Amino acid sequence: MSGNRASVGRIPVLDLSPQLNDNLWPVRAFAGEVVPFGATAFREGHDLIGVDLQLTAPDGSTTRHPMLPQADDNDRYSTIVQLGTAGHWTYRVRAYADDFATWEHNALIKVPAGIDTELMFSIGAGLLQQAGADKARPMKERRLFQAAAATIADTGKPVAVRLLAAADAALRQAIAAHPLAGLVSLSAERSIIVERTRAGVGAWYEFFPRSEGAVRHSDGSWTSGTFRTAAQRLPAVAAMGFNVLYLPPIHPIGQAFRKGPNNSLTVAPGDPGSPWAIGSADGGHDAIHPDLGTVADFTSFLKKAAGFGIEVALDFALQASPDHPWVQEHPEWFTTLPDGTIAYAENPPKKYQDIYPINFDNDPAGIRAEALRLLRYWISLGVRIFRVDNPHTKPLDFWEWLIAEVTATDPDVVFLAEAFTRPALMQALGKVGFQQSYTYFTWRNTKTELEEFFDGLATTTADFLRPNLFVNTPDILTEYLQFGGPAAFKIRAALAATAAPSWGVYAGFDLFENVARPGAEESIDSEKYEYRPRDWSKAEELGTSLAPYLTLLNRIRSEHPALAQLRNLDIHSSDDESILVYSKYLDAAFTGTGQADALIIVANVDPHSVRESIVHLDVTRFGIIRGDSFDVHDLVSGATWTWSADNFVRLDAFTEPVHILHVTPHNSARA
Repeated sequence: MSGNRASVGRIPVLDLSPQLNDNLWPVRAFAGEVVPFGATAFREGHDLIGVDLQLTAPDGSTTRHPMLPQADDNDRYSTIVQLGTAGHWTYRVRAYADDFATWEHNALIKVPAGIDTELMFSIGAGLLQQAGADKARPMKERRLFQAAAATIADTGKPVAVRLLAAADAALRQAIAAHPLAGLVSLSAERSIIVERTRAGVGAWYEFFPRSEGAVRHSDGSWTSGTFRTAAQRLPAVAAMGFNVLYLPPIHPIGQAFRKGPNNSLTVAPGDPGSPWAIGSADGGHDAIHPDLGTVADFTSFLKKAAGFGIEVALDFALQASPDHPWVQEHPEWFTTLPDGTIAYAENPPKKYQDIYPINFDNDPAGIRAEALRLLRYWISLGVRIFRVDNPHTKPLDFWEWLIAEVTATDPDVVFLAEAFTRPALMQALGKVGFQQSYTYFTWRNTKTELEEFFDGLATTTADFLRPNLFVNTPDILTEYLQFGGPAAFKIRAALAATAAPSWGVYAGFDLFENVARPGAEESIDSEKYEYRPRDWSKAEELGTSLAPYLTLLNRIRSEHPALAQLRNLDIHSSDDESILVYSKYLDAAFTGTGQADALIIVANVDPHSVRESIVHLDVTRFGIIRGDSFDVHDLVSGATWTWSADNFVRLDAFTEPVHILHVTPHNSARA
């Protein structure tokens, strides 16, 4: 055999999961995530094998987790484990000849049939005597094995008694803890990076600090909001249950080619311009717009937010206005066209003449060093979350390097990719290190679309892509929201808040803002190009605010640990084309409460109708024995019903279009 050829081991262990591209990158999880592990293992002939997971935590301790064969009997074994602490984990899968299980299987067939009776007892007694002599085992176990071996070998005892000795509960428990293993084979080692919980679980809210507290004067001029005025909005954001506040760029904005309202080329005096047109005579990416305040004002804002349990996420947009200091200091960081002009950003048919994209190939070392410097500067001020603008327009290897450099010294930093792009590229960004990603959620609206989308998030991409289900953004106001009325807003919020551990809302969603710029999928009078102060208190008084519903959703999320998991979403069925049904279940072993947590979400995704249907549930997916009835309590309306596998529902889009049902088994010992 060639010296370079790898061996599969005496008992092959193949196709480990989770792993990414044959271990090209480590798998990522978050603290508290319940992760499924799998492997294919088999041996020649009919002898039985055992398979277990050997998991090594960041502190070096190793735990063993038995893996069970999957129901489809394809030599696939699996188990699930909750990864509790952040850090670098490793795992291997061990397969072994399960000598005791093989003996027992054969004995239960042969002995009752009178075939090789004493031979079978001799083999069994020998196995147990060998285990009883193993000094590596606890003395209590050794005595159990020795006693069972003596009984099995005792020809004076009835056959049934000798056979039952192997079924002793304490003996079986000892064997389960330390199997009688031969021909032990180990897989290759695989890595898992477990990040802090906020890397995978969070409720995000976005607002523009310049709009919070902005004042329009009688002559039409404006005074910008500041970090101090924006801080007045923090109590309301916290009261709604949001724990991450995302701020668009807070840097100086260029004057050259500044855009006016609705991305127009007509600019009036005082128009603030797009925050993404970064850089002016006041500085670049390491400066704060003077209208917003000082560095001291910003750090004070961070501290006030933290006092409300809110982390601030800062936008990281690697691009520049024509006025950015980089343009003069580092012209090589941009693309110069044959006519001598610098290429500006485009997303046809949109044009952004006020923004120059970065060219990453002319001076890759220089731009890498600058990007790392900028991130470390904001990290030094207390920022630990970055929402990255358009990462798919930058080289993948750049992000792989940059995120690795940052997390090597600051492993608690979280990066969210604003990557509305092709699936392969979006997914690759997650593989190279982005902890979260925007998704296609805003454009998945029908029952069929949502079933496929949610199932894919929970299964196909769960090892490397953590979705953050934003319901809207300054750039995205879908037709569903434009024309669906308040029901559409409630439906989208309920789906986002329950389908994924992270979700987000851009300000204005809570006021049902639904008027789009003609021919576009973004709000008219977009806040990207002008001040947009909102009268939050008036909306509350008039009852025209969605804030109470958002508050309810975030409270449900905080009270139900099943919603803090991604992989536990199961799709169920209904007879109606617009009734979407899915469940989330978390076993009692993982909730931290001693009680399992099961939720069923039933949504009428047609915001224009009343729908009636029968829903069909695989109740085993949320801890109920098939055929049993159980109670469901609607966490939205407060109603309680007794359900079984098939149930009638009526969902009125104009009142409550979504049931969020908490499951209580009639036998409370089961779920």
